[in-house]
Amino acid sequence: MFAGVHTALATPFRNGQIDAAAFKRLIDFQFDNGIQGVVPAGTTGESPTLGYEEHDRIIELAIEYSAGRGLVIAGTGSNATAEAVQMTQAAEKAGAQASLQVCPYYNKPSQAGLVAHFKAIADSTSLPIILYSVPGRCGVEIGVETVATLAVTCRNIVAIKEAGGSAERVSQLVAATPEGFQVLSGDDSLTLPFISVGACGVISVASNLIPSVMSELVAKANEGNFTEALAIHEQHYALFNAFLKLDTNPVPIKAALALRGLMENELRLPLLPLDAVRMQQVRTLLEDLNLL
Repeated sequence: MFAGVHTALATPFRNGQIDAAAFKRLIDFQFDNGIQGVVPAGTTGESPTLGYEEHDRIIELAIEYSAGRGLVIAGTGSNATAEAVQMTQAAEKAGAQASLQVCPYYNKPSQAGLVAHFKAIADSTSLPIILYSVPGRCGVEIGVETVATLAVTCRNIVAIKEAGGSAERVSQLVAATPEGFQVLSGDDSLTLPFISVGACGVISVASNLIPSVMSELVAKANEGNFTEALAIHEQHYALFNAFLKLDTNPVPIKAALALRGLMENELRLPLLPLDAVRMQQVRTLLEDLNLL
């Protein structure tokens, strides 16, 4: 169901408000360039700064603007189980096709707590659920045994977005989970090595800017054409690395999208735009790839 590339959409703002016209432009750009799905209201979409009504609205707009061209995987996770249930049910009612559920952050639950949390969400919805393990942001990873337990006990927990930085863990997840359970990379620069050991795609930040490139990379890798996939990876690795290292996501990708004219370079506090030096680094990378 989730093989391919799904774009973790940046949320465009203009004068503090959601820029719906820019959001439609961004989504059209994705589906015009081979993307299989979009993920609104995730980390890249600055979900922690969205109000409840804004969060629901972003998902509703993504569904409207996608117009059936691909999946809408709604970011409806939270560190409060009841809140995650509420947002997931709202997304299902609006017409989303799946839900991305981030590991609860800050409160650092036990693995037993994670099982209870995700099971409560799964029991509240018929949407397919992608777990999201990102210990660098959450302080807790979803353990391999925990993923396996959830995959067996919850029929609609069917995939994981893996952002722990380890191909070995991908191998462990593939070995521990039932046939048909899918692993998606949560890191553009690790997409190729992850697919080589059993992942089937990526929830991508870079595809906001280069959707056709990411689509080709993943398609070649899934076909087993690792030579051509590696050439694409090597050509764009510096860009992947910049999006990861120049500043916190989504600061660098928003800078790049602004340079391409796809949205304003506007973030919500506590995030700030790149300074002039790092902005020039992004500009140079885009120029080197003939993206400007």
